[in-house]
Amino acid sequence: MMVDVGKSERIAELGRRVLAGGEITRAEALELFHLESSADIYDLMAWANRIRERFKGNRVHLCSIVNVKAGGCPENCKFCAQSALYQTQAPRYGLLPVEEVLTAAEEAGRNGAVGFGLVAAWRGLEEGPILDALCEQFRALKAQGRVRPDASLGIIKSAEVARRLKEAGCECYNHNLETSRRFFPEVCDTHTYEERLQTLEYLRQAGIRICSGGIIGMGETREDRCDLAFALREVGASIVPINILNPIPGTPFAHRPPLPPLEILQTIACFRFILPRQEIMVAGGRAVNLRDLQSMVFMAGASALMIGNYLTTVNRPVEQDLQMLRDLGLDPHWTEEGGESCGCGRGNGAAEVPAKAPVAAASAPAMA
Repeated sequence: MMVDVGKSERIAELGRRVLAGGEITRAEALELFHLESSADIYDLMAWANRIRERFKGNRVHLCSIVNVKAGGCPENCKFCAQSALYQTQAPRYGLLPVEEVLTAAEEAGRNGAVGFGLVAAWRGLEEGPILDALCEQFRALKAQGRVRPDASLGIIKSAEVARRLKEAGCECYNHNLETSRRFFPEVCDTHTYEERLQTLEYLRQAGIRICSGGIIGMGETREDRCDLAFALREVGASIVPINILNPIPGTPFAHRPPLPPLEILQTIACFRFILPRQEIMVAGGRAVNLRDLQSMVFMAGASALMIGNYLTTVNRPVEQDLQMLRDLGLDPHWTEEGGESCGCGRGNGAAEVPAKAPVAAASAPAMA
């Protein structure tokens, strides 16, 4: 429960502590997650905005992705349109040739993306010809020099696989925890939360920067969202993508009710209080769930944005996102600072509209 000094004063107290370099506890964070009145939530967002400016300035990190292998995934993540277990309209195709990947990277770079992630629908990576081919793509991206080579390629099976990715040029790897440890079995049971944590450990050992976040709106509690944020702090994520479920016909989560936009913004703000120094990126589901309130994600503490098409959904034109940033007085020309690098985020696998082309480049009107 919020203490008697008043909710506005309590939010300010916690905000000042974070601005001064301190941390809030789980119990204190839950106070913020359970704010109910719109006035209190707007107070929370105002402090989250101050925290963003204090630690991230007005720079906005832009990422884009390409779906290098679509559909047919054997896992049963209940949000995902790319699972082979569900009947959806998501596209299916094999590994893209390196020429198409380089074209997509060039396009993404022209539109201001710094991180460019290779994303694939499968369980994960192990030694073999697919890993060989992907390493060749990373080497080609590195040689092209247009964008930073990032990845979201599922579970890493060994430290050697992570080492090879690093050696080939992969700088940042996205592997979302998706939700809390408690709620994860409700989302997927063909692999475990522990396997995801082990993947992040292999990445750390290889010196690859970690991008990890989750999806909200899957039926989890506010406590689950809070626990996810603290877990991400513990694993040392550099960038934290927040995706909002976009329910897709044919998936088990097809009929999940949408989150109210103000609750989405409140969640982003709470993450900023818990993770003041991380890049918090709003990714999949923002257009369909936030609609006219998309620009408010930055007041709520976001400092990064996924631009271009997602894995199976069509996003709004990148020109609109860039104009939004200019109108807000934000700088989309992100540069690495203090050795902190961030990467791509992987969305929720679901499609509002199936992408018509295999390349999810930044200039297309479109994460999983």
